[in-house]
Amino acid sequence: MLDVADVHKCYGRTVALERVSFQVAAGELFGLLGPNGAGKSTLISIMTGLARATSGRVRLDGELISPDAPAVRRRIGLVPQDLAIYPDLTARENLAFFGKLYGLVGPDLRRRADEVLTTVGLADRAGDRAGTFSGGMKRRLNLAAALAHRPAVVLLGEPTVGGDPQSRNWIFEEVRRLNKSGMTVVYTSHYMEEVQALCTRVGILDYGRLIACDTVPQLLRTLDGVIRFRPEPADPGLREGVAPVRALSNGVEEWVELHARDVPATLQRVLTFLNERNVVAADLEVQEPNLERVFLHLTGRALRD
Repeated sequence: MLDVADVHKCYGRTVALERVSFQVAAGELFGLLGPNGAGKSTLISIMTGLARATSGRVRLDGELISPDAPAVRRRIGLVPQDLAIYPDLTARENLAFFGKLYGLVGPDLRRRADEVLTTVGLADRAGDRAGTFSGGMKRRLNLAAALAHRPAVVLLGEPTVGGDPQSRNWIFEEVRRLNKSGMTVVYTSHYMEEVQALCTRVGILDYGRLIACDTVPQLLRTLDGVIRFRPEPADPGLREGVAPVRALSNGVEEWVELHARDVPATLQRVLTFLNERNVVAADLEVQEPNLERVFLHLTGRALRD
């Protein structure tokens, strides 16, 4: 569906994107991550035809995306991180405005506006000004504006930021529903747990380069899990006995810490070994690899750096 090929973008001597390439399949929910300043916004601008690449290109179903290709851009929906709705217009007026920009008119426009307002749970507030909405409701209207023209692919920039937990969960589930209905989605977020739960594959940008792009399970295999416990009673021979189970990373004072690829299986073997020696694993801590740990490992920076 989306083919990003060797995209390079410079602002004078500053390189914002350096030879970025990846593909997004039709019907895929693809995550795009990176610290602030990594080049995500620049890449999304190029992928939606709002900016030109210095070199390289992006295609949608084989058609080149550029500022000069309005027919292709009409097939793309964009939910920007900053709200792109008009507070003095009603919810329905906002959708009518954006729908007209994409060529919807007359009864089809009115029908589609009502459909989308129902979809995002704002049908009962259709006649209210957007400026009176809560942060979560504004986020939902922002999403509705991107869906009004029935796009083939939608790019979501921080769609749940600033919303209350209920609205965040609603948008999260709506994105999942849209994807299950066949829509191709590119999803960016500072909430790592959302990306890990939603996306089948994730690309990670850092300093303008794509440093990783793989399925979530494969990315999680980048790191070992951690098992940490305090043996009671203390057993001087424990370290020698535990080490062969999986590689023992280190022991800090009375604590034992192991790194393991298969955490459940390793934990079971360790507990069996301890039980045979009448030792209890007190204060047991188990840390499975997650996307946030992988991200920090690959970039060395927190997502909001």
